[in-house]
Amino acid sequence: MDSAAKDKMKPTIPPGSSCPGPEWPEQERAEQLARGAALKWASGIFYRPEQLARLGQYRSREVQRTCSLEARIKSVVQSYLEGVKTGVRQLAQALEAMQGVREALSQAHGLLRGMAEAAQTLEPLREQVVQHKQLWALSQLLPRLRAVPAAVAHTQTLIDAQRLLEAYVSLRELEQLQEETWAPLGGLELPVFEGLGPLAEALGQAVEAAAGAAGRLAREDPALLVAAVRVAEVDAGRTTSREQAPRDWRQRCLRALQEGLERIHFGTLPQPGPGALAEWLEALRVALPAELATAEALVAPCCPPQYKVVQLWAHTLHSSLRRCLQQLLERTELGAADTFTLLHWALHVYLGPEMMGSLELGPEADVSHLEPLLTLENVEQLEATFVAEVQASVTQWLQKALDGEAAEWGREQEPDTDPSGFYHSPMPAIVLQILEENIRVASMVSESLQQRVHDMALSELSAFLRSFSDALIRFSRDHLRGEAMVPHYVPYLLATLNHQSALSSSLSVLQPDWVAPGALAPVEAALDELQRRICRLVLEALLLELQPLFAALPSRQWLSSPELLEGVCERTARFCQDFRHVRNPAVQLLLAEAERTVVLQYLRALMQGRLVCRGADERTQAAERLRQDAAQLRELFLGLGLEESVQCAPVLLALRELLNLRDPTLLGLEVAGLRQQFPDVSEEHVSALLDLRGDVSREQRLAALSSLQVGPQPSPPTGRRALFSLVPTPAPPPSSCLPSGSCA
Repeated sequence: MDSAAKDKMKPTIPPGSSCPGPEWPEQERAEQLARGAALKWASGIFYRPEQLARLGQYRSREVQRTCSLEARIKSVVQSYLEGVKTGVRQLAQALEAMQGVREALSQAHGLLRGMAEAAQTLEPLREQVVQHKQLWALSQLLPRLRAVPAAVAHTQTLIDAQRLLEAYVSLRELEQLQEETWAPLGGLELPVFEGLGPLAEALGQAVEAAAGAAGRLAREDPALLVAAVRVAEVDAGRTTSREQAPRDWRQRCLRALQEGLERIHFGTLPQPGPGALAEWLEALRVALPAELATAEALVAPCCPPQYKVVQLWAHTLHSSLRRCLQQLLERTELGAADTFTLLHWALHVYLGPEMMGSLELGPEADVSHLEPLLTLENVEQLEATFVAEVQASVTQWLQKALDGEAAEWGREQEPDTDPSGFYHSPMPAIVLQILEENIRVASMVSESLQQRVHDMALSELSAFLRSFSDALIRFSRDHLRGEAMVPHYVPYLLATLNHQSALSSSLSVLQPDWVAPGALAPVEAALDELQRRICRLVLEALLLELQPLFAALPSRQWLSSPELLEGVCERTARFCQDFRHVRNPAVQLLLAEAERTVVLQYLRALMQGRLVCRGADERTQAAERLRQDAAQLRELFLGLGLEESVQCAPVLLALRELLNLRDPTLLGLEVAGLRQQFPDVSEEHVSALLDLRGDVSREQRLAALSSLQVGPQPSPPTGRRALFSLVPTPAPPPSSCLPSGSCA
């Protein structure tokens, strides 16, 4: 396709249209895109030669389409131009209307300015009219205004004379006159009414004073109380046209009632001092019910029902007392007596039938909704203070009791006895009485305080028992060292054992039904430990007397004569004769421990290897001596009152069988039998006994000792305590053989 044909195919621009300039870049780009699309379409259509024959048809069609578009564009432009023409015409009409309105407003403004100038000329006349009206009102009220100063003075006289109703009527008349004057004068306050404010305040104070003394006036002058209440109630319904704050005499009256009660009963706190708090609380116990009775019988009839006088009285007294107690606890440190008094009074007396729980107090008091007099924190603080104070006092008393008891241990005479002949001291009873009395006193307040004091009592008793045990140790040490020789050392030890028994038997008084099981376990453990320590001290004294006698046992003299053991028995019997002053079951324990101590010393002496039998005759003598000694010890302690079933002396009979055996080859059977009876027997003990026989060869010894290893370890017989484990044996002589060699 040539360039001329391409130019003919370009779309033509309608006449009258103009190409968009550079200020319309979007239109220019759209036109370029349209031209490009048309060229692309034309190049696609007329690419083949046979399509050129139809070029005329395409040209005529495009011409028709172009003409149609131009016609439509002309129609749209023509319609737009007609609308613009209509809008211009309407704008011209609106402009004409606005010009007319502007002229009318200008004329009205001029008229208003003229009227304002005319009004200014009338202002003096208006002021004259107002003044004329005020003068006319004053002329009408002048006779009454002249009487105002006299009426004010008269009202003040009525107030001073406590004629409150008349004073209030007079005051209201003056205030009514003031309102009638205030409105015509346009809010102008006349100097003649300046005294009404102080006058009203004076009457309000008189009403408050009467309300504050309601209890006294109800008995002496109820008419004055009724007048004050009526004045407060009538004034509560007062209305005024003036913008004045309400006087609210009703609230002032109620507040005065409350403040009067507080001032009468709680004006001053009790001064610190012994008994001051108790006296103050006792005075309240008498005064508060009387005050409530007065309110119900005398004050309530003088007041309107909506005052709820009895309830007001009860709640006011309660809240005032509560606040007063809070101040007291913040300012004063209470002792144990005052703390107990306050707790008992607040928790029991105050709510009891003597005061707020009185049957004579009607339901109008509504005491069921009162707050607790003491908060939980207050009760907790008071209980802790009480327990601390009581604990300090108990500690001091128990220490005094212990010091007094310890001072008697060094006396030149034996301990005191009761009618039954037992050593006796009032100390256990004093200790338990102190603790029980404090628990009983605490139970009068609350269960929580009782529990606290009970726990404190058990703690103090445990501490006392430890101090008692320490004092016994010092007492024994000083005596044994010779620093303080005590003429009756053992009797006083036995007396303390009676004290321990008395405390143990009376400990049930510290275990009421509400105490949890096991609470006394620490105290019982301390008592058992104290008993063991006392017994140990007594047995140490017995050992000091017996050890020199056992130094000669066994010996040749022991084989041939019973004198050595007779001396032991005599010394033991003489030592134990004071045991008769000890109560059961402690005396049985002492006798059992004493018998066991003698037997242990006997066994200790046998195990020392100081005697070796030279032949069968001496072995027979030794066996017979063991039998006789066992019988002698048995008779001794049976005579002292010890039951045979708990004695340890039968161990000597078992050793007798070991010495009395004639065939050494059967020693293994005897050793096995000894092991069955006394599982704590060791090889060293058996070796020492075999050394005592003197006829056991090395092989026989090994065979006998091997029987200790045969079979399981036997259990100790029921009720039998260990013996041999407490008996030391002499150390074996060092061997002269080397570890790798053999002994000949």
